[in-house]
Order: sequence, then C-alpha cells, then structure tokens
Amino acid sequence: MTPPRTVVHVLRHGEVHNPDGILYGRIPGFRLSDTGRRQARVVAEALAGADLAAVVASPLQRAQETAAPIAAAHGLEIGTDEGLLEAGNQFEGLKVAVGDGALREPRHWPKLRDPFTPSWGEPYLQIAHRMLGAVHRARELAPGREVLCVSHQLPIWTLRRFVTGQRLWHDPRRRQCGLASLTTLVFDGAELTQLRYSEPAGPSDPRKTGA
Repeated sequence: MTPPRTVVHVLRHGEVHNPDGILYGRIPGFRLSDTGRRQARVVAEALAGADLAAVVASPLQRAQETAAPIAAAHGLEIGTDEGLLEAGNQFEGLKVAVGDGALREPRHWPKLRDPFTPSWGEPYLQIAHRMLGAVHRARELAPGREVLCVSHQLPIWTLRRFVTGQRLWHDPRRRQCGLASLTTLVFDGAELTQLRYSEPAGPSDPRKTGA
C-alpha cells in the first residue's frame, strides 16, 4: 500500500510592531504590525485552495495572530505547540544590530565566545529536534492532507538546515526565511521526500531583528 502523502507548511509569522528595534525573542506582548496583519491575510488567500486539516502555532502572540486568518478561512481552531516556540536568547530585550547596542558592551562579549552552539542562546541542535518533533506531530494530525505550523525565523531555518543535512551554525544574513514565508515539507508516510520554499507575501530582509 502506498503511504499517504502529507504536506506540512511551516509559516514564519508576519512583521511585528517593534518601534524600539529590540530583539524581542520570547518576550510576551509583541503583536503584528499593520503590515504583518496584511501579510497574514495574503498568506490566507494563497492557501485558500489548500486541503488544510489543522493549524498549529507557537504560543507567542505574533504567531497566533498570523495563524488566525488562515484558520478562520478553513473553519479551524488554532492548536498550540511549544515545539514551535522562538529560540531562547540571552540578548532578549536589547538592541543587537552590528555596531550598535549590546554588542558594543564588553560585559556581553563572553556570551559570544562560541558561535557554533551558540553560547548566547538555545543550542541549534535542540532547536532542530524540537521543531522536527512539532512537524511530525502536525503530520500525524492529518495523514494524506495538509497542515500549517506557524513559527519563527531561526527555528524554521534551523529545521530546514537539519533536514537537508547542512551544518546548523550559519550566517544569519543569509537565511532564506522571509516574513510570512512558507517552508513546505512533503512526507510520504513518515519519510520526508520534498522541501519547497515560497514567499506569498513578498520578500523581506533576512537581517530584520526579532524572529
């Protein structure tokens, strides 16, 4: 018997209202901007014809708000999975642009001692494992159909590098994971057979702080 083909779309949330330009990470209360809400509606339109059976999101507000119009369009409730959460980061609440803010202060430099793990936040391998677990839980919700997971830039990019066999440490400026972009994983049974990327809401700068 041919195993069921199940499609799991992993969506990065839309643009966040962040007038102070901090790295907001897991800090609660960061909502979508007007542009972010528009991006979520555009993705909902792009997925209007998808055979979505479930929508699951990170517990953070920006992910839940991005999921809302898509779930509503398909008459679905939003499930929550902690495995889709933003990566932990010791620079949360600070400005971390290159040449600016926290990175200029010597007291923060010990946090940067190991870029390969990394030393300033949740280990890449831990991120990859929890994200892959969330994706497989989503896949098991609707064999033979489509499921949407809403997450954050670094977790999605780490997942993608992990499943394609690439090293997990990387240059953040080269991430292919724009705002409201879709990283789509296609499974035949439990086996990953395809990976696709699309930007239904248009391109965005991968260096944008936050995730």
